[in-house]
Amino acid sequence: MPAFNEQASVAAVVREVREKVPDASILVVDDGSKDATSREARKAGALVATLPFNLGVGGAMRVGFRHALTHGFEAVVQVDSDGQHDPAGVPALLRELESADLVLGARFAGEGDYRVRGPRQWAMKLLAIVLSRTSRAKLTDTTSGFRASGPRAIRLFAEHYPAEYLGDTIEALVIASRSGLIVRQVPVAMRVRAGGVPSHNPFKAAAYLGRATLALLVAFMRPRSTYGVAVER
Repeated sequence: MPAFNEQASVAAVVREVREKVPDASILVVDDGSKDATSREARKAGALVATLPFNLGVGGAMRVGFRHALTHGFEAVVQVDSDGQHDPAGVPALLRELESADLVLGARFAGEGDYRVRGPRQWAMKLLAIVLSRTSRAKLTDTTSGFRASGPRAIRLFAEHYPAEYLGDTIEALVIASRSGLIVRQVPVAMRVRAGGVPSHNPFKAAAYLGRATLALLVAFMRPRSTYGVAVER
């Protein structure tokens, strides 16, 4: 669970994960928060890694993947600490990992009523088209942060998980696909965030289209050799 200034919601999310996925080990990566995120997460029973300054979601997730690799975990599920992701969807993600390496929880695949409009919607549709071709799978929500990674993805992402803006979603998919990993999606419902600060300012939605396109171009410009990690089964 990457977390940045999420003291208002992180404890409730940790408790809900513990309730709905009782066998899960919960790691909250406090990404340089200036509030009581770490304290609230620990009080709720999570293991907490506290970063000295903000690295972004990608940097926080790489810490999580390295922790998983070091301790022999075979699956990592990213659950945002703002309350938008319903942990009830975790079992569906894990079931799909039986035949895939990376599974996305898709908001636009028939579950729930999550909607976006304007430039943000255009960007998401463009990304879905391009990344579906890249991954050879039908993907409708390539920027979803609710996702599960199996052993091959954990080994890859522990070394190569991008920290740039949107890299943790867009470029991570390109890295996985170009490394031969199997990518799939399952429908999930998304909720209104319970607290904290949104990662994307709604008043800058027009800029999202340009940034998403740039992130996609950067992902494809990097040579395959950049991801020289053994990911064989």
